[in-house]
Amino acid sequence: MSSQQNSNVTKDATTEATVINLYAAAEKIYPRSTFGFFTKWRWVMIWLTQLFFYGVPWLEWGQRQALLFDLEARRFYIFNLVLYPQDLIYLTAILIISALSLFLFTAIAGRLWCGYTCPQTVYTEIFLWIEAKIEGDRAARMKLDGAGMSIKKILTKGSKHLVWITFALWTGFTFVGYFTPIRELGTAVINMGLGPWQTFWVLFYGFATYGNAGFMREQVCKYMCPYARFQSAMFDDDVQVCPTGIDIRKGLQYECIGCGACADVCDTVMDKMGYERGLVKYSTQHAMNMGWNHTQMLRRILRPRVMVYTAILVLLVVMLLTSLVTRNAFRVDVVRDRGVMARMAEGGMLENVYRLQIMNATESAQRYKLSATGLDKLKVESDVADGENIVIVNAAESRWIPVRLQIPDGSIKPGSHHVQFVVEATALDQKVIEESVFLVPR
Repeated sequence: MSSQQNSNVTKDATTEATVINLYAAAEKIYPRSTFGFFTKWRWVMIWLTQLFFYGVPWLEWGQRQALLFDLEARRFYIFNLVLYPQDLIYLTAILIISALSLFLFTAIAGRLWCGYTCPQTVYTEIFLWIEAKIEGDRAARMKLDGAGMSIKKILTKGSKHLVWITFALWTGFTFVGYFTPIRELGTAVINMGLGPWQTFWVLFYGFATYGNAGFMREQVCKYMCPYARFQSAMFDDDVQVCPTGIDIRKGLQYECIGCGACADVCDTVMDKMGYERGLVKYSTQHAMNMGWNHTQMLRRILRPRVMVYTAILVLLVVMLLTSLVTRNAFRVDVVRDRGVMARMAEGGMLENVYRLQIMNATESAQRYKLSATGLDKLKVESDVADGENIVIVNAAESRWIPVRLQIPDGSIKPGSHHVQFVVEATALDQKVIEESVFLVPR
């Protein structure tokens, strides 16, 4: 073996392996406070969303909470609407409309939802505001974290976390108040009488708020939220203020939540330097490559994708509103008694037994008249109805009514015969017709 070969072997043998760490520890971000047009609008949206979230559960509608998702009773109360599990189609429509709205806003101006109304962004902004009020500005926070442990640091940090935890628990309490009447929930908290599930969800949602907004912050947006990953499919082709810690000089990045903080601080610097505003602004990669001005950008908004999203969104909203306005104020389900196919009754009558479920979706008790069609000499009997076959169902109540259909024995041939139950709300001038069968044994 030549000396050159020996040298190569020795060199290869002494080469050290390179270790690549797949996990990169996150560094804490200290965003500066910003002031400007987009910051003002972000705080307007924070106030609006939080006034809605914390205020709506305390609104009353008649004798009940205006917005209540009563899972135990399987009813959703939305002001004057009472929705049952059979109305799941409305919830599906709302979810589809919400998703399509997200696509529309993204196609127009990127991650508007993320930057202005996403709960993660909103609560992170609130927690940062609390942190700044207690610990000071960016430089003060960095200095405090870098300092050694002291009484002042313990008191400052402890005060901040105490306020965070209080706010997070109030958020968890409000969240549970959408599923349990919030006034009853408040009384239970005062009397230390919360149930196990109520306690669990208050603590769970509160802990999630505390952890996500207080510690994880931008990590949720960058790694946990799927929206950042698929947003590029809907897109066209100053670092210290960014809440996700990105460098805007590197161009379009999926971590950007479109909050506009960098645009505000850039405008502030441009004003001090005497330059024109707008160096950093809402735009698209394609618009930057083409060198479009503001007018050309506005024209580009009305492009085919946006028009299609808008048309579908408007159509779905109109269909949903039309369906809600025209829906009957009550529902009826018919269930045959499977234990009894047919039986003889007094007076030579053949009868079938059924159960009618009448769901009153109004805010007052209603009278319902029962009748049936489809066969000659068909009679309706019920032990819970009065002489005119009228039953009463209380407001927002679901009631099962045992019903018997009778015909003279031998009046029709054996087999299965179609019949229709007719339930009429006397005060509402509405009726519901449900199909069933009448069985005649051979």
